[in-house]
Amino acid sequence: MQTMKLLEKVKSELDEKFQKVSKTPAGFDFFVAIHDFIEYIESNSSLSHNLSYPAKSNQELKIPAKYGHLKQIYQGLEDADTESNVDLGHARYMVLVELNQIRNKDFSESNSFWKRRELFRKLTGEIYERLNANSV
Repeated sequence: MQTMKLLEKVKSELDEKFQKVSKTPAGFDFFVAIHDFIEYIESNSSLSHNLSYPAKSNQELKIPAKYGHLKQIYQGLEDADTESNVDLGHARYMVLVELNQIRNKDFSESNSFWKRRELFRKLTGEIYERLNANSV
């Protein structure tokens, strides 16, 4: 019975994080909401396992690739909050630059993250639906 309560709590908290992504208007807070959604999944092994699991349906729906796009946002915001001189590599550095532009209210369509904001909203929904389909 304890396990059922835990599952319900996980689903409820995941739903809360997803609703925040759904309801947050485009802007820096939207990317923070995606970060928090991904952080919750990453901190819960039963959720992250469902997405990395090489199930045929995950492969057909391109779930690992879609999740990877959202994880870039998560990692970019983690990098932004870290004081370090570590070489992040080009890809991570470019994510950091673009997310910082959004943080500074530079909403240029040449910014690939800003341009794909509605795609990210859609991908978050697909990941959420996938996790619900697997009923955690």
